[in-house]
Formats: sequence, structure tokens, C-alpha cells
Amino acid sequence: MGALKRGRFAYTTAFLLFACCTSSVISKGATGDVLPGAQPAVQGTLPHFIQEPEDAYIVKSNPIKLRCRATPALQIFFKCNGEWVHQNDHFSHEYKDLNTGLKVREVMINVSRQQVEDFHGPEDYWCLCVAWSHLGTSKSRKAAVRIAYLRKNFEQDPQGKEVPINWMIVLHCRPPEGVPVAEVEWLKNEELISSQSDGNIDTRADHNLIINEARLSDSGNYTCMASNIVARRRSATATVIVFVNGGWSLWTEWSTCNVPCGRGVRKRSRTCTNPAPLNGGAFCEGMSVEKISCNAPCPIDGGWDEWSEWTNCSSQCERQRSRECNSPAPKHRGKMCEGGSEAIENCTDGQCTQNRKLLHDVKPQSMDSSNDVALYSGLGAGIIAVGILVVAIMLYRKNQSEYGVDVIESSALAGGFQSFNFKTTRQERAEFHAKAPVETFPQDLGQDYRSSMDKHKKGLLTFNGPLSTSKEQLRTTGVFGQQGGRLVLPNTGVSLLVPHGAVPENMSWEMYVVINLGEASFNTLEDCEILLSPEVMYGPAVLDLSCPVAMTMAHCAEVDSENWNIQLKRRTQGNKWEEVMMVEDESTSCYCLMDSTSCHLLLDQPGSYALVGEPLTQAAIKRLKLAVFGSMEGTTMNYSLRVYCVDDTPNAFQGVVAAEKGRGGQLLEEPKMLPFRANTFNLQVSIQDVPQFLWSIKPFTTCQEFSFPQVWCSNQQPLHCAFSLERYSPATTQLSCKISVRQVKGHEEILQVYTAVGKTEKESVPIFMQTDCTVTSQTGPKAFKIPLSIRRRICATFDTANAKGKDWQLLAHKLHLDRNLGYFAKQQSPSAIILCLWEARHQDTADLDSLASALEEIGKIHPKSSPEDQEEREEQETDLNEIHACSLR
Repeated sequence: MGALKRGRFAYTTAFLLFACCTSSVISKGATGDVLPGAQPAVQGTLPHFIQEPEDAYIVKSNPIKLRCRATPALQIFFKCNGEWVHQNDHFSHEYKDLNTGLKVREVMINVSRQQVEDFHGPEDYWCLCVAWSHLGTSKSRKAAVRIAYLRKNFEQDPQGKEVPINWMIVLHCRPPEGVPVAEVEWLKNEELISSQSDGNIDTRADHNLIINEARLSDSGNYTCMASNIVARRRSATATVIVFVNGGWSLWTEWSTCNVPCGRGVRKRSRTCTNPAPLNGGAFCEGMSVEKISCNAPCPIDGGWDEWSEWTNCSSQCERQRSRECNSPAPKHRGKMCEGGSEAIENCTDGQCTQNRKLLHDVKPQSMDSSNDVALYSGLGAGIIAVGILVVAIMLYRKNQSEYGVDVIESSALAGGFQSFNFKTTRQERAEFHAKAPVETFPQDLGQDYRSSMDKHKKGLLTFNGPLSTSKEQLRTTGVFGQQGGRLVLPNTGVSLLVPHGAVPENMSWEMYVVINLGEASFNTLEDCEILLSPEVMYGPAVLDLSCPVAMTMAHCAEVDSENWNIQLKRRTQGNKWEEVMMVEDESTSCYCLMDSTSCHLLLDQPGSYALVGEPLTQAAIKRLKLAVFGSMEGTTMNYSLRVYCVDDTPNAFQGVVAAEKGRGGQLLEEPKMLPFRANTFNLQVSIQDVPQFLWSIKPFTTCQEFSFPQVWCSNQQPLHCAFSLERYSPATTQLSCKISVRQVKGHEEILQVYTAVGKTEKESVPIFMQTDCTVTSQTGPKAFKIPLSIRRRICATFDTANAKGKDWQLLAHKLHLDRNLGYFAKQQSPSAIILCLWEARHQDTADLDSLASALEEIGKIHPKSSPEDQEEREEQETDLNEIHACSLR
């Protein structure tokens, strides 16, 4: 330290000596002894600075330069933090200003990061310039030197929001601490936004983002970007969802009375479409249907008045009389009077003659002959009618004894139905659908089977405790543009994928997906057909898209082409079902991909669709979902167990969930699946291992049964039976038992019940739901697993066939979509449709790794050697890396 002080003292002394000498020289120059080459000084002018040092920031370890320029000046030195900078650390030179002719002196020094870090003072590291002339000195401004930095963590990250449309949105952002202070920008979906380009957006000086009136287009992912000369930082992403609460449309006109006669009901309806709820917005509150009573006038049949008096006898020896049908007159579609309104009779007791013959010689003969014919005809018709009636009664009694009594009342004791004599080959299936004379079912049992189906569909076979639901439809809507998107009915297994580019540019469609929960779905099916999926409708009917949409629906069949004939059917405007395609056949009008639990369809025509199945053998299986719920009933001593049997599709089970939620039921065991065979045997439900010393159960109710047609033709409608138990003492707080559900001569499942019961019911056991149960509509890139840029490159690569065989057919083969290729071939971009189907199939798993693996296998088929091939390989490797990166998000 002493040496440093001595050095500074010596430097200061030398500097002062230099200044004095310079002043002496200048003084001499003023009296005439001018230095060689020196310019005459401007009289009476102190040095003034043309350039003063500016504030500077040191970035990382790079030194900064401070610069001064002054005129007139004999010398310029820097002074930093109150101390002179050594002369050797200055870099100076002079030059003549062409405008003024004066000499300008420029001086520069370097300041390192170490110098700034070593300085400890009450203020920032600073430097200024001191310039000398013959009249004195001038000082420049102080320039601060700071070390630049930017912290990593934001002091406040923006938070996601869900707001109704037209509300104000405020996103707060406080950037990380930094020198210099960071500037803030906002990104929406990775694109820069600015208040200059959008007057509805205000980016404030306090770094907050304000959206004055939220629009649907303002939904997205927002990121706050902070940057200075050192670095650029990203905040956490805030998701903004702008939703629309539903609003009621106007009421429709009142309908006509629903009965032709007597007291009935008129109704009117409205829909939650003004506007329709979007992005999770609330559904309309209130009733969608209003009903009022009405009285329809009943038909009044006509009645005859009294006969009029006979007329006088005419020249034809006849007289007439008449009557009118107005006592009462027929009203309101009532029947007209039966019989004639006029009567004619002979009025001369046979004494009148016609054509010179006595009247009794003319008329009786014709009357006798006609009476004989009528008599014999009537006797013959009577004999035939009696014979037909006897045969019909015998057939009816035989039918009732063989099916009605045995099946409904005694099936459990008799061991169920006899087996069907099914055909087992594909050829026979084709013959059956060609309506060959040979029946799929043998003649002795096939008619009984169809008769059972007819009775079930007409309501003659009632469910054991039918489950009623208040809803008639499940519905979701969304507005889609060129970017496409996805509609999802949560917890139903039903969704609709609208591909990118399906909607033309600068257009948009409001689309909907509806599940019909009513009974109309199966009333018009053929005798042996059943619904394997819900009836799903998408629209609107006038929808015009440039490529097919992908619809996914769940089904309950154990898919096996040898045991099932499964068809895709579409409902016509006449409320009839028409066949679209058999799922095993090739078609160029639509595409059907069957998975174990779901069916993925490519459709280009809006409407109502459903999977319909017909069993070909007794080995055909449809899956049933079994569930047991419990709740206190009536008094605190009674407890009810309700066992449900429903087709194994998510939407069918949700009907059970909704009903039980309304009555406070608890799910007592995780639902199980039971394979139910088409062998005509009934389904038995029994309760076992009930602690007899704690609980009692009503006699003759421990085993209950569903008939085969009830279960087989349930058509997504849930069946249930109940077991009513009573505890002997309020101190009993536990119930443990087993529920056995089995098909006679078939599979069995056990539902284990162990629950606490008491005066206060516990909270209902949570129902198994999807994780995204609130998301019903997604638009744009977030609706797709494959990024748009990668999808376009894949289509560009595979849509055009090349010499190496790498075309869309190879892509379809590697993605296991290599059947019904004729459908893809007719599409404008086969690869795009293949990827759309892949998206629909993997929407829940998001298995991008399988897509990347398929592309890698394709890349290894043919070696590449040319520069073009090498470039193509590099592009594919880039795509694969991006796909893998997306799969890890």
C-alpha cells in the first residue's frame, strides 16, 4: 500500500510539473515565443468538450471504453473515483477540425470488470475528464460504470385466468432484478403482441398487460419476456381462457295437444344456443321445456235421427223414407253413422205388376236365388275362419309354453334356453345378409328369439327397476376455422377431430356433437340387431368441409369377425336406419377402425351414427359394466344396495352416476366388467355372506334375475335391481357382504361390499372420471399432438410416391392403418388423413414415440448416399428430435 501511495505521489508530482512547464511554454508563446507547429490559441476561451464520457455497463468480463474530446486543449486526463488515471493508461491523439481549423484532442481509457469490483464507495464507479488550456481547466460530466446483470427468477409471474367474454383481463408481471433495468415484452402463443397493432390491448409502463374487453380470440398462453444487454428471461406461462356462458334462445311455439282426446299436455322448448356455452362456460339455468295442460275435444260419433214418414206409393209400386245422421252429428273426427240413410219397400202387398207379370212372380225368385248364394258363402267363410282361429290358438299356446312361461318364470330352474344353432363361417354370414332362405338361427328357436326381441322393444318385457334419466341429450359445441380443433364430450368416450385445413381460409363453422340418450335409437332396428355404441350426431347438416372429420365413439363388443356382424349405420330423415358400411369391409365413402373399446370413423357427411351388431354365433360377447351403490333408505335402520348392469361404454355408465348422485348413493366397489354371451341364458344377481345376526333381508329377494332379452337388448339403457336390508340395532355400523353377478352357464363376477353405515352418510365415493373432464372444445395447435410444421413436412414427404417406395401407403403400414387403402387413395392428401386418424386413435395416450419409431423405421429402409439424400436425412432427424421433444412435454 505504501509503494502504491508513493507511486501515486510521484505521478501527481510529475503531472503538476508537466502542467507548470506547459503553462510556462504557453506564456512564452503568448509573448512571441511560439512552439514550432503550434496553432494560435483562441483568445479568452476555456477548453470545451465536444464529447464527454457516457455511462457504460460491463457485460460479463469485457472491458468498456470511456472517451473524451475537447478543444482547445493542450492535455486531457481522466480522473476516476477522485484519483488521476496513470498517464500510461491513456490513449490520446490530436486532429484538426476542418470546420473551425482548431486542434481537437481525443483521449480514451479502458475500465475492466476487476477495477469496478475492487472499488468500494458510497456511489457507483465513476470517471470524468479534465482538459487544460492556456486559460485554465474544464471538467466533463461524471460517467458511471456498472457491471450489467439480469437475475433468473421473476419477482412476479403472470397467473392464468378464466374470465367471461367482454370482461377486463389484467396480467401482472414484475421482471427479474437487473442492471440496466430489464425491458418487458409480451408473447401470446409465442408471438409478440403490441398495443400498437391491437387497440384492445394495453401494455403498461408497469409491465402489466391489460386486455380491455376479452374476446374468444384472446384465449391462449401468455408469457412475459424480460431482457437487457446481458440476457433474455421467460416467465412462467399463464393460460387465459375466455369463456361464454350459455344463453337461452326464444321459446318455440306451443305444440298441439299430445292426445287426440281428453286431457293432455302442450309444450314448448328453447335451447341454450343464444349463445351456446363455450370453453367451459356455464350452461343455461332454468328449464329447457315448459308444459301446460290442454283439453283436446273427443271425437263424437254420429247418430241417426228418427225415420221420416213413408212417401206415397209410386208408379213403381214402391215407397220411400229417409233419416239424417245428426242426432248427434259427427264432430271432431267422429265416425259417420253406419247403415243407409234411405229405405225402399213395396207398397201393394205384391199386387202391383211390372212388365205384365205379378210382382211376387218377379222379385221372390231373384231374392231366393241370391239368398241361397249368400247362405252358402257365409257358411263356407265361417268354417274357414273357425279353422284359422283354432290353428292360431294352438300356435299361440305352444309359443307361450315354449318361451313365455319357461323363460320369464322358470329359466333359473330349467337351466335357461337351449343353445342356438349358429352358423360359424364368413360365407354363411354373407349368405345371411344376402337374405338366403336359411335362417341364422334354427327355425325352432330363431322365431322365439325374434319374438323376445320384439316384445322387449315394444315394452312388454319391463326392466327390473328401470332407471329413468332426466336428460335427453349430451351436447357440446365449438367454433372452428382453418386451424381445426377437437370437440370432446367428457367421460363419454366420444370426440370429434376437425383436421387442419378442413375449414377453408377466412371461414368458420359452429359445429356440435350430440349423444342421443333417448330410446329412439333402437326402436327402428332389425329384430336381431342391438346397439353397441351410443347414437352420436355431429353437424350442422349444411356443414361443408374440404376433408373428412374423425369421430371416436366407445363400443361394448368383444370384436371378433367370426362371431359378430358389426355395421355402421346412419339415421335417415325418416327416422330409419340405413347401412353405411360393414366394419370388416372395404369402402371408399367412409373409414372405420375398430379398437378393443373404441371405434374411429372418418366421415364427410354430417348426421347421426351408431355401431349396430348382430350375433353370428353363441360365442358373441358384449361387455357389461357392473357396479353396486348403497344408501340409507326411509329410516336409519334400512339400507339399500343397488346393483347396476349396463353396456360397457363410458356414457352409459355416466347415466348411472348421474342418477345415483341425485339420490346420494355411494359407489361401494370399483366397477367390474362381465363378458355376456349371446347364448340366451339369463343373468342372475345374488347377495351372499350377509351377517345374519346383524342384518336381515326381505325373504325371497336374495337372488334376482334379468331375462336374456332384457340384458342383450338393453341398448345402452341401464338395468338395476335392489336388495333392501335392515339392521337389528343402531349400534351396527358396518356392512360386509358379496354380490355375485353371473350368466347362467357363463362368467361370474364378485362385487365385494364393505362399508360403514350410520345416521350420517359419508361423502360419496368419487366416480372415476377423465382428467380433462372440463375441456369440451379445443381449437388450433393445442388440439393436436403432432406440431403443424412436422405434419406438413410428413405430408410433403409421403404424398408423392418416389422410387424408393416411401409413399403414404408405407406410412399407413408402419402406423398399422394398412386396410381399406382405397379410402385414403381418393383423398387429396392421403398422408394428412392418415395422420388425422392416428391423432384420433392416440388422443388420450399422446404416444408420439410410436410415430417417431415408425418414421425411424421408414428412414432405415433404403440407404442414402447422394447430397439430396443426406439433406433429407438431416431434415428427418430434425423432425424426429422435435417429435421426441413434444412427447416429453
